[in-house]
Amino acid sequence: MTTSTHANTQTFGRHDAARMRDAVARIVAETPVTDLHTHLYAPPFGQLLLFGLDELLTYHYLIAEVMRATRMPYDAYWKLSKQEQANLIWNELFVKRTPYSEACRGVLTALDKLGLDVASRDLEGFRTYFKDAEPSSHIDRVFERANLTSVVMTNDPFDPLERPVWESGYRGDPRFHAALRIDPLLNDWSNAHQRLQEWGYEVEPSLQPKTVQEVRRFLTDQIKRMDALYMAVSLPPDFAYPEDSVRGKIIDQCIVPAARECGLPFATMIGVKRSVNPALKLAGDGVAKADVGALERLCAAYPDNKFMATFLSRENQHELCVTARKFPNLFLFGCWWFLNNPSLIEEMTRMRFELLGTSVVPQHSDARVLEQVLYKWDHSRTIIAKVLSDKYADLLAAGWTLTEEEVRRDAAQLLSENFWGFLGRG
Repeated sequence: MTTSTHANTQTFGRHDAARMRDAVARIVAETPVTDLHTHLYAPPFGQLLLFGLDELLTYHYLIAEVMRATRMPYDAYWKLSKQEQANLIWNELFVKRTPYSEACRGVLTALDKLGLDVASRDLEGFRTYFKDAEPSSHIDRVFERANLTSVVMTNDPFDPLERPVWESGYRGDPRFHAALRIDPLLNDWSNAHQRLQEWGYEVEPSLQPKTVQEVRRFLTDQIKRMDALYMAVSLPPDFAYPEDSVRGKIIDQCIVPAARECGLPFATMIGVKRSVNPALKLAGDGVAKADVGALERLCAAYPDNKFMATFLSRENQHELCVTARKFPNLFLFGCWWFLNNPSLIEEMTRMRFELLGTSVVPQHSDARVLEQVLYKWDHSRTIIAKVLSDKYADLLAAGWTLTEEEVRRDAAQLLSENFWGFLGRG
């Protein structure tokens, strides 16, 4: 091993693979993250900011898991208080069974990262830790231990709990950026247009020129109010483009022009099947393979627009990577929802690195409970470092050399800078 011209910077060569792997693990762990898609909220949003033990334990991943394990009647579960639900899940999934599912392991990692002794299995002790937590300082503590600089919220102007916060003059928290979520416009126009009418926008059920103009005005109003980084929508597996439908027309005539005018990407999250088991409520959604060709045609139709994408089905991932190779206006991010499991994260990260090089963001947390960022980033960083080390080892074996500064550059790009660069804010 030699030393480069930069002080304290190592250069790794053909015989330095082991040292290189140690350095990569350390550097990836040290590199701050911008978490580009979450369902977290700044403290002024009140009850929308979820945190604490009972929220962690009653997250919908664990609800589905405990119902499968116990065959408990759905109504009996929903009649329990949140604390009773949490107690049930802890007893059934952590005490009576070994908690090695990713959702269970995640709870333990989060508690451990906060300094709690998970080996004690002291549920009430864990609960006491969170009881008197002051939200803003607790956010700082969680962000510091997860090594996050900031997160991007999911902001729905149609949400009756969220909308009043924006209308009251909320001007932002540097830890929390906004993303404008537009699902009702594309997936529920029959109700969305009525809301727009109530708010003073001159829209009709049919997309006449005046309605198109007003929907665009609504979008730009919300983007400016929130200082949104991008517009986003979750779409079903049967999403098609182009399509002679209200959804297709709103995309073409409203969203794409507004995105171009404001210089924002349009982020599509495709593949969720809503309420395949309604009795599970939020835990009842499923997944199906979608048509990547729809996204391909969207990117081809609007080369001057920016698009972001993540798909929910594993079966879509290879085609999605190939599509991203063909369209530089398409930015891939994260391992969403059912794909947020170590075996799938590793597979997808390898595929993306091999097909797309350094031009992706390998992960986002999708966290809905604050402390989830602790486990999702801890687990993902380990996998990202492992895959990155393997790719570097291949280069060293071919005679390439690599400096520690180059590793730092790559880690910063993957965990933060690629996103800001794609936005044009890098």
